[in-house]
Amino acid sequence: MNFQKAAEDAEAYIIKMRRYFHRHPELSLLEVNTTAKIKDELLKMGLTPIEYDNHTGLYCYIEGTDSAKNRKTVALRADIDALPITECSALPFASIQDGVMHACGHDCHIAMLLGAAKILSSHTDSFPGRIKLLFQAGEEVSYGADFYIKNNFCNDIDAIFAMHVWGDFDAPYISIEEGSRMASCDNFRIKIRGRAAHGAAPHKGCDAIVAAAHTVVSIQSIVSRMSDPLVPLVITIGKIEGGQFYNIIADKAELTGTVRTHSPQLRMAVEKMLRKTAEGTAQNFNCTAELDYSYHVGPVINEHNTLTSIARRAAIRLYGPEILGSMPKTMSSEDFSLFMEKVPGVHAFIGARNKEKHITQTNHSDKFTVDEDILKRGAALYAQFAADYLTEP
Repeated sequence: MNFQKAAEDAEAYIIKMRRYFHRHPELSLLEVNTTAKIKDELLKMGLTPIEYDNHTGLYCYIEGTDSAKNRKTVALRADIDALPITECSALPFASIQDGVMHACGHDCHIAMLLGAAKILSSHTDSFPGRIKLLFQAGEEVSYGADFYIKNNFCNDIDAIFAMHVWGDFDAPYISIEEGSRMASCDNFRIKIRGRAAHGAAPHKGCDAIVAAAHTVVSIQSIVSRMSDPLVPLVITIGKIEGGQFYNIIADKAELTGTVRTHSPQLRMAVEKMLRKTAEGTAQNFNCTAELDYSYHVGPVINEHNTLTSIARRAAIRLYGPEILGSMPKTMSSEDFSLFMEKVPGVHAFIGARNKEKHITQTNHSDKFTVDEDILKRGAALYAQFAADYLTEP
């Protein structure tokens, strides 16, 4: 089966779908119309979408031949949610939803997987076994995948594959590399308690704001002095709240932040270091600190070398060895890692940047867009990977 040719034949459809979803974005877990449109497109292909009660997103199966006694099932995943960003791209198909934009490329992911569905559903004799397509809601809130896992999506699959278009990576290259590719993402909140007093008599109070300021600085010593400098770690305090009035010593302050790393071991050690640092620093100012730490998603790690090899060979089979590019791992996160913790998985990046076409904005920019020439390649890779995985012993 020539999946490259089939994707080229479907290119107009894939671009049309991308532009439709870009024009009609919906926020995480509110993708009602997006889900309905995907369902409609799958029905037109003769497929049977399966929805969830009171939850967005859906999945469906594409049945191949059953040449093997114990057939395999491979899953292909695309995320479908947008971001709370006002679009400033000036594209003719820019978002019509105020304050909502597909600024991370999920519109492309939907279109590429619909393109793959169109190709695969028309050529079911080209692969044995079964392909399971997932259009997943809520990736941008870091825990959308958890719903599908808890509702047994992974119970009947043997492997899973996903892709992400990337604004810092040149089109049309594809990065399918072993090892850690994206970082974990965990969040925390530190509540600092002091004692209020008049600003003219600071000695009668315990200033939570001063304690909070020193805590922000002290936390950076975790990165610079407590963790291995060869293991990437980012701790960001993104929000500070505290105080009541300009002349009152604050009795409380709150810090909110995020932790990112590629190391599963370091990830599990950071909470203890944060708590010790926050409590000790607050105590220096006669205040107390309470840490609320929440684990969201682990790092995306291509640790199954056989799957990574199948994906790389699929890309080469489609477009030759020159299609493979190298992209540094990123501190951004992806809840696809939750699937990879349950079943073997592999993740790829597709370059979206094209300087000659003045397409240079990064993901999450209010001007983000992609070189649409890559969309057919993404659809072809989805299809080729699935067929190759099911065909190989």
